[in-house]
Amino acid sequence: MPLNFTIENTSAGTKARAGSFQTLHGEVQTPVFMPVGTQATVKAQTVESLKMTGSRVLLANTYHLLLRPGPEVFRRFGGIHRFMNWDGPVLTDSGGYQIFSLPHECELSEAGAQFKSYVDGRSHLLSPESSIEMQKAIGSDIMMVLDHCISSTALHAEAEAAMQLTHRWAVRSLEARSDSPQALFGIVQGACHQDLRDQSVAFLSKLPFDGLAIGGLAVGETHQERYATTSHVTESLPARMPRYLMGVGTPIDLLESVHRGVDMFDCIIPSQFAQRGVAFTSAGKVQLRRSVYKFSEAPVDARCECQACRNYTRAYVHHLIKAEEVLGWQLLTLHNLTFYHRLMKEMRGAIVRDEFSGFYEQWRHELVRTDEEHPSRPTKQRRRATAARLGDYEVHTASDGSSSIRQISSGEVMHSVNRPIDEANKLYVEQSCLALRMSDPYSINDELVVWDVGLGAAFNAMAVVHCFESLWKTGKESIRPLRLLSFENDLDSLKLAVRDPRRFAHLRHAAPHELLKSGMWDHSSRLLHWELVEGDFHQKFEATKQPDLIFYDPFSYKTDSEFWAPAAFSHIFEKISARPAELYTYSRSTAVRAALLAAGFFVAEGVGTGPKPSTTIAFNNAGAAMAHPLASALLGQDWLARWRRSRSAIPATLSDGQKAFFAEQIERHPQFFPVDAANGGR
Repeated sequence: MPLNFTIENTSAGTKARAGSFQTLHGEVQTPVFMPVGTQATVKAQTVESLKMTGSRVLLANTYHLLLRPGPEVFRRFGGIHRFMNWDGPVLTDSGGYQIFSLPHECELSEAGAQFKSYVDGRSHLLSPESSIEMQKAIGSDIMMVLDHCISSTALHAEAEAAMQLTHRWAVRSLEARSDSPQALFGIVQGACHQDLRDQSVAFLSKLPFDGLAIGGLAVGETHQERYATTSHVTESLPARMPRYLMGVGTPIDLLESVHRGVDMFDCIIPSQFAQRGVAFTSAGKVQLRRSVYKFSEAPVDARCECQACRNYTRAYVHHLIKAEEVLGWQLLTLHNLTFYHRLMKEMRGAIVRDEFSGFYEQWRHELVRTDEEHPSRPTKQRRRATAARLGDYEVHTASDGSSSIRQISSGEVMHSVNRPIDEANKLYVEQSCLALRMSDPYSINDELVVWDVGLGAAFNAMAVVHCFESLWKTGKESIRPLRLLSFENDLDSLKLAVRDPRRFAHLRHAAPHELLKSGMWDHSSRLLHWELVEGDFHQKFEATKQPDLIFYDPFSYKTDSEFWAPAAFSHIFEKISARPAELYTYSRSTAVRAALLAAGFFVAEGVGTGPKPSTTIAFNNAGAAMAHPLASALLGQDWLARWRRSRSAIPATLSDGQKAFFAEQIERHPQFFPVDAANGGR
């Protein structure tokens, strides 16, 4: 049965839309929030209490219901509605998110996801066909195609592969749907890469879906990245279909996404936060576990008419939460869902009245307030901040909220211009085409060696680990062995960072802890070996295996001058001359590039990061330089002319004879004579 989606109004100055569609179990007005009833129940709620909150559509999960109670039960009862005594519409997720969230418990292939049941240990294949078959048995009003969900911050190559697999599965899901009267939604993938999102929308829009969802968000990206991606996707989504943003989110997320043209939402936050004692109120987000509410006779929210607010005090709910009584969870979930549904209703009303623009401007400030009646004590925050140091290092928090490590003696901050993990991915992992190198079929038996020079807080190293694991999840048999060698002479920065996984999310992994404990870590596949080389880099690297890639990330010349001296680069060049190798670094200074050229490297401009317009790539032979995607960025005559005029053209520390030799090496470098360079400089 077609949904017959209609748009009643789109408010001026915004992409917000008020619409409606018809399901097998009644009409749905949008924008709409769907409480998550993973296992045919919204946690701590009855069907009756859900209706009191204003719930109209529920979400259930195919993966979990497949394992328990199983399709036979739903077929016996004629579907989920009679089984759980719910007479409203139901949307079923396909199980794609569970494939993502349980990566070590399933094997992914073109056929689908093979996994063992957490209920009885039996093996199951969740395929596009079996997912649709299960959703037919459940009898949901809206089914979702099986998709391959990955981290929203995944590299382009990985995101493209996942998107293509999602598209192939989408076609199979449509075929499996056959003549079912249930609606079916496709899922747009592509992580945070706009070109991939465009491709996904273009492909799915041509297929006979009843609606389209935006998948792969709220899985690692920042709020701003989420909003930007959502806005970009809705620009090209067909207006004739409802738009569903999966797994989102907080009240402010809902407002921002409706503003950007989204119609449908689901999230576990109302019940999950309730279990922790958090209530969303007209005065901001309130944490009722706090002892300040022990004697409070006020309702949870004086402006709310839900059963929890009308009948119980904050003191009583505080007691229930502290005592871990289920009733506390139940009451706060009831309240939070009421808050969510009221917010959606008010947004819809503002859109219909063509007043959403003003509503948005008011509530985007209101919805981020937190417990203004009883703010947290700042003294605890100050004590926490002053304690966040070890040796010569301290935690540094940037204006965007990201954390890094600052060396106290020099004042220098590691990865100071961007969010550290973003810079690590863009400058080192993506620019070096690491994912493609690891999956190169012609080198599958050759170990790929990466030197991580300047381990620091392990942002670069963990970016490598995460890149490897993302590939391994999708096709471990086609990955070449990887050896990661991290050089560091002072481990205090890493030791400090691993103490605070809240600030340093990239370290929420066993690898850095094992590295500090034993000096090495091996991935369970035995395809990735990470080793710590502790001590003076200039003395230690001679005894290590020759690298294919060097991620050169020591402190700057001002702090670690010996790392940037011509002698250091000459020493490295001699070590790696046996086979092609590439060096990537954040510096773009004339002195550093000149030192690399004088050592024998071919030098190119790398990608910009944040305010830096470019970085630097160095190749140890002409062939590697010409084969790289950035071969066109090799320094040319313009740079040579600027170098001749530069005050830092030749290091002042060199003797007169050394200065002449240094200048001659650059002036006669085959890089500046393209014909010779193309023939290897001969």
